Amino acid sequence: MSEATSPTPASDDAHLWVSWSEYHDLIDELALMVDRSGWQFDLILCLARGGLRVGDQLSRLFDVPLAILATRSYRGGEGMERGTLDIAPAITLTHGAVAGRVLLVDDLVDSGVTLRQVKIHLNKHYPDVKSVRSAVLWHKAVSCETPDYAVRFLENSPWIHQPFEIWDTMRPTDIARGSRD
Repeated sequence: MSEATSPTPASDDAHLWVSWSEYHDLIDELALMVDRSGWQFDLILCLARGGLRVGDQLSRLFDVPLAILATRSYRGGEGMERGTLDIAPAITLTHGAVAGRVLLVDDLVDSGVTLRQVKIHLNKHYPDVKSVRSAVLWHKAVSCETPDYAVRFLENSPWIHQPFEIWDTMRPTDIARGSRD
């Protein structure tokens, strides 16, 4: 079976399993939520890696430039162990500057530390940013930060298993063998 048709395990209070279809539906819901708010923004800044797919899709839907800021806090244990937060020293974009009204996009707000620290980073290093709003698919109850836009609030703060995570533990040799499990 391909990843598009593989059955998604049942979710419970500790684990939320998301299919590709559900994942893209959530991005569409987020786009509608932001659009209906009426807030106009000049740039989407997505946090890599989790916000890459979300930011790309929103950038296309809203027809605004996409910028990327690499961050990392999860390591080891198949990416399930939180460590210290690393923020890249620079933001990547093809033209223009990081300025004006910025929609900060990620896949989720877990502890809230990344969202909080990135806002501080923007304030410190990008004085031409006039306002920032955040948009995510999932907002966990354990978060110390509340995003401006979130499609789902998760009261039990489960671990979210996203459909692309199969590649976290795969290597090219696994693909060559035809194995995705």
